[in-house]
Amino acid sequence: MAKLTVSRRRVLQTMGVAASGLVAPFAVAGNGSRFRHGVASGDPLADRVILWTRITPKAGASGPAEVSWEVSEDLAFKRIVTRGTEVTDADRDYTVKVDASGLEAGETYFYRFSAGDDTSPVGRTRTLPKDGVRALKLAVVSCSNYPQGYFNVYHEIAARDDIHAVLHLGDYIYEYAAGGYANPHAVNFGHHVEPEHEIVTLDDYRARHAVYKTEPGLQAVHAAHPMIAVWDDHESANDSWRHGAENHDETQGSWYDRKRASVQAYREWLPIRDAEDGDPLRIYRHFDFGGLADLIMLDARLIGRSEPLLYAEHLGDPATDAERFRNALHDPQRTILGNAQLDWLNGRLQSAQTPWQILGQQVLMGKVHLPDVLDVARFPAEGPFTRPAAERLLSIAEQGLPFNLDAWDGYPAARERVFAAGRTHGSNLISLAGDTHNGWAFNLADERGRPAGVEFATPSVSSPGMEIVAVPPGILAERFVAANPELVYLDSARRGWLEVAITPESATGRWHFVTTVLSRTYQPLLGPAWRVHAGEATLQRA
Repeated sequence: MAKLTVSRRRVLQTMGVAASGLVAPFAVAGNGSRFRHGVASGDPLADRVILWTRITPKAGASGPAEVSWEVSEDLAFKRIVTRGTEVTDADRDYTVKVDASGLEAGETYFYRFSAGDDTSPVGRTRTLPKDGVRALKLAVVSCSNYPQGYFNVYHEIAARDDIHAVLHLGDYIYEYAAGGYANPHAVNFGHHVEPEHEIVTLDDYRARHAVYKTEPGLQAVHAAHPMIAVWDDHESANDSWRHGAENHDETQGSWYDRKRASVQAYREWLPIRDAEDGDPLRIYRHFDFGGLADLIMLDARLIGRSEPLLYAEHLGDPATDAERFRNALHDPQRTILGNAQLDWLNGRLQSAQTPWQILGQQVLMGKVHLPDVLDVARFPAEGPFTRPAAERLLSIAEQGLPFNLDAWDGYPAARERVFAAGRTHGSNLISLAGDTHNGWAFNLADERGRPAGVEFATPSVSSPGMEIVAVPPGILAERFVAANPELVYLDSARRGWLEVAITPESATGRWHFVTTVLSRTYQPLLGPAWRVHAGEATLQRA
């Protein structure tokens, strides 16, 4: 099949998107449409892709709804390649997911849905290439917080024609009540969450997903590119692990019921393929990009993570208690993936025939210690970043203890097992991470200092980064890099996304930023790029 060559403007116009200047005013599906939550595609394979939408029930209707779908080689839908009909109902919150098969590898397609006289916006998707691929480009995002601002980052990615897939590494939604972890300016321009209370039940999680899916930027990026997504913690509750979460207590009922509800809503509202074994918690899976890269998506959050250790609860005086705490932290029984997922990962690395093995997961693998910034910081009288709090964190760092126990730093033995598997199988490991809201780049090394791979981490779509710490961003970044031998780059203060470009010879991470998320008028900013050559495991400025 011949490759399609369609101009960016023509694609966006046909998809219901206007392209004008640097800031494209993307159209919403519209509250009057029965497809008001837009369309999406995801989990592409060489011969199939998941297509998604939601049909809003007619007023007073509570029964099943029939939705037709079609996939075409052209924007005018004159060369239909497959079509069908799905029935949805309240048991699936009227969402529709189709595993559209019989497609050609490495091709661009257009799709749409219809119900009666209503037709959805048009989506564009692409299948994975089969073999012989010489170049791959991924857009990596995370941490899209609706009451923190506009999703301008998604608009930027939607306008690109050269992206093979968007990787969402978690925090697609946030669970907090109205006013919790929200920017008052964003709330003032209409980014109100529903329901207003913290989400706990299945109906709550469904309603929160529905609000997010009305955001124009999110609709635009879903309509423009296939997405490969994993959850982090906020899709359920902050700092979640296998048997609980920091933001869950017994007054909110069973954690397992809450986790089950959050996972069900996530699977209903995202274009993600169900696990072959039927286990809704099994989100880890892999994608072969034409023999060039094996993308291995991991769950470092819900399925296998051991209970976290917390400095506030488990560490006394750092000067006298650090050694005991360090021993507990390095307990080999502590896991972040769980044994079954680790065995699966080991098998994937062993069988990989591609030049690159990319780990798409949630939290930083690179080792991070807090630098001394007391001489340049301004501290508020109240809140989490007072001077006494900073002094305690610094005293912890002086004992050689890590900055962020919610990351792989909190599970060092588990990290060593992953590095050992990569070394055994001769892997060219690239870790991709989100979670922190900041941009990072690391030369990864094991506990003996041996190179283990590299890591690129994406900034957030809208959640605030370390700009909330009263230290000039440039100075903060310089001191973090100076204090951490593995760290080569940090941007601590800007919202954006990560572009990852892969060839057989090298992998390059480039950061992109937007000037604001508090206005739809913004400017895109091009950040730096770092590159690793195959077999070297050392980043160089590109």
